[in-house]
Amino acid sequence: MIDNATRRDLPEILAVYNEVIRNSTAVYTDVEMTEERGAAWFDAKVASGFPFIVARDASGVTGFGTFGEFRAPLCYRHSVEHSVHIRVDRRGQGVGRALVIELLARAAAMRKHIMIAGIDADNAVSIGLHLSLGFRNVGHFHEVGFKFGRWLDLVFLQCIIPATAALPEAAAKS
Repeated sequence: MIDNATRRDLPEILAVYNEVIRNSTAVYTDVEMTEERGAAWFDAKVASGFPFIVARDASGVTGFGTFGEFRAPLCYRHSVEHSVHIRVDRRGQGVGRALVIELLARAAAMRKHIMIAGIDADNAVSIGLHLSLGFRNVGHFHEVGFKFGRWLDLVFLQCIIPATAALPEAAAKS
């Protein structure tokens, strides 16, 4: 089940996120998220009108997803960058696919035009998932991150959200 996240979900969301930080290159940081920073992150997303969603089953939160501004200048307002992370015991079971599909639908409802994914170049599973959902590879940045004693490459993928669902305000008024 996919649902809007609440502050009550934060301990489970942060457990997922911090496991990813500790054990993978899916997030280019080695600083775990504290309760205070997690609450500020969550509150900022909600206050900005961006979705913060969770997948859950009887065992609790199995993954989460959100998106936000790709870049701050106003000309980028129709582009968003998403983040999706899955609990370690639920990876490879369709949870990530369901979350990305829901985020794409919510972006379309917000009249966004592009969704961007920044993915570690060695994460073939995530890249394959995104390609299967209509994303295409648009860039490869070499050695832009450093974690676990090695340089990391970052790839950018983008999905053009169907034009009929994401027209800029000026075009929608004509």
